[in-house]
Amino acid sequence: MTRFPTNRLRRLRYHATLREMLAETHLSRNDFIAPLFVREGRGVRREIPSMPGQFQHSVDTAMETVRRWSDKGLRAVLLFGIPDVKDAVGSGAWDDGAAVQRLAGQIRRDLPGVLVVTDVCLCEYTDHGHCGTLIERRDGRRDVDNDATLESLARTAVSHARCGADVVAPSAMMDGQVGAIRQALDAEGFRTTCILSYAVKFASSMYGPFRDAAESPPQFGDRRTYQMDYRAAGQAVPEAAADLDEGADILMVKPAATYLDVIAAVKARFDAPLAAYHVSGEFASIKAAARAGWLDERAAAIEVTAAIKRAGADLIITYFAESLADWLEE
Repeated sequence: MTRFPTNRLRRLRYHATLREMLAETHLSRNDFIAPLFVREGRGVRREIPSMPGQFQHSVDTAMETVRRWSDKGLRAVLLFGIPDVKDAVGSGAWDDGAAVQRLAGQIRRDLPGVLVVTDVCLCEYTDHGHCGTLIERRDGRRDVDNDATLESLARTAVSHARCGADVVAPSAMMDGQVGAIRQALDAEGFRTTCILSYAVKFASSMYGPFRDAAESPPQFGDRRTYQMDYRAAGQAVPEAAADLDEGADILMVKPAATYLDVIAAVKARFDAPLAAYHVSGEFASIKAAARAGWLDERAAAIEVTAAIKRAGADLIITYFAESLADWLEE
């Protein structure tokens, strides 16, 4: 058995080149999916106060942004829609003429090398801010009707695929949503459209800035009856297993940086591609601390992103995508 000072592990770290050669985790632009918020109108580029450097775009300015990202080597976007008009069931979500659908089609035509992923949910489109059709429970409280919502999610996914989405990403956390979407896509001839399932999505405090960005805060209650309880991480494996059984092609854990243990557990259990969403609150926390001078934004963002990949994520949805592309180039 070797003893100090014969065994000095610092020898592996003295030379920068040797450190680089021995690094086990390497970030690449191919790891990243960049979220993008698109709304109606023209010439819209509205910064989101709680997410510095992130914007609501109209389709025309969104295309300019996607072109810039593509030129920097980013190859995938995740689209979220913000309608002008909302209703009780979120019918704008499956409108082929809505902003997400129009943008998906234009990216497909003009930038065919960019992978178009679309969020399939209803919270942005409902006037109550919940992720589906409401029902009144026996105790008088309102909640989301799981089975009634499945049809709406399926219609939305088909609309997205018809208009140009390569991957649809159901995020409503309804039981059976992946199966309903897979059946609907196949029935309409979209058998090659992938499903990236928000399989393991927790009811997290880290979503606050996103709800500002997507204009989707719940008008009553919260989403804890359908999103997962962060105290019950053991439910992650059965949730992921159910979605794979129903036809999911890629799994997702959300949030990412505060759920590295869950990412690792899901990756260890399933031989399937795994995405992780570095969510708005995690992003905003780094931004705020950097603006206060408490940490270096670049160093922190790269370190946290590397940790997410090290935990097991094959794909990382991150609002730092463009910055990371620049930093990796440097």
